[in-house]
Amino acid sequence: MRMRFKPYAGPELAACPFHMNDATQYRGHWRETFARPEQPLHLELGCGKGGFLSRLASRHPEINYIGVDITDKVLILAKRNIERVYAEKGLAIDNVKTLAHDIERIPTLLDVPDRVERIYINFCNPWNKKANHKKHRLTHTRQLLLYRPFLVENAEVWFKCDDEDLFNDTLRYLPQAGFTVTWQTRDLHANEPAWNIRTEHEQMFTEMGIPTKALIARMDAPPVAAPGTGSPR
Repeated sequence: MRMRFKPYAGPELAACPFHMNDATQYRGHWRETFARPEQPLHLELGCGKGGFLSRLASRHPEINYIGVDITDKVLILAKRNIERVYAEKGLAIDNVKTLAHDIERIPTLLDVPDRVERIYINFCNPWNKKANHKKHRLTHTRQLLLYRPFLVENAEVWFKCDDEDLFNDTLRYLPQAGFTVTWQTRDLHANEPAWNIRTEHEQMFTEMGIPTKALIARMDAPPVAAPGTGSPR
């Protein structure tokens, strides 16, 4: 569903202390933007309306989080969800940042000194309509290779989706980019881990009878594919 233009989104986000405007200026210095820069830094790619990020970050004040999405139309909802959840818990919003950026251009946003320890990717666009569109997937080999420079040794990717083809292809992409799958399931809710936070899409697909596929992968090997190449599908 196409989201309507929200004329108030830009000004409201510009005034928000945890929404980072002109975010590329912080490349290589993201840790310094947090109240506790020594904490681990985790990243959610495609944070959408912030339902997952708000609950995750408020549950773990000992970790710093960055949520990235491409448009103010959803980030304004993420901003409000974060404010609501933190207010309900009586917490200061000092361990989470949001920003608008094209994830396919993520090298312009993060660099080696940022030292990200975990990436979350939840229910990203499967890009299934045409074979040559699959290179836009956030778990495609081409994208995974772009993440490697700013990830620390043994950093993890936590991935969830509803799409069978996307999940199967991601299992192929990961080793091409030097990641080892350490855990996976094709029905996350059959024996749901205590750490799982259900996203809006996850709940919707569950109600439709579509199981959630999930995996955790660790970066611990040189990539098989050269940067800028990877699998064509």
